[in-house]
Amino acid sequence: MRYSLHPAAEEDLRQAAMYYQERAGNTLSQSLLTEFEHSINILLEHPRLGAFWRHDKRRYVMKHFPYSLIYTISDKEIRIWAAAHQSRHPGYWSKRK
Repeated sequence: MRYSLHPAAEEDLRQAAMYYQERAGNTLSQSLLTEFEHSINILLEHPRLGAFWRHDKRRYVMKHFPYSLIYTISDKEIRIWAAAHQSRHPGYWSKRK
């Protein structure tokens, strides 16, 4: 199995990393990206680990940062639709195609 990022999810992640870099430096920004990669690896091993959530998507909550990965599963791929900050309006990503 492999994964892909929706372009807007990639932008979510980029903005989050920039936010942490501007406020706390490279170390925290890199920690976010490392946590993201770790979360992806967990989902690749256990794709149904995330709870069912909105719009037939699943949600996996990252452990050390206030972000959730919103995703779907197909036979060959995990599609990440959003790297959603937990304080953002829920479902802001729902119109992504």
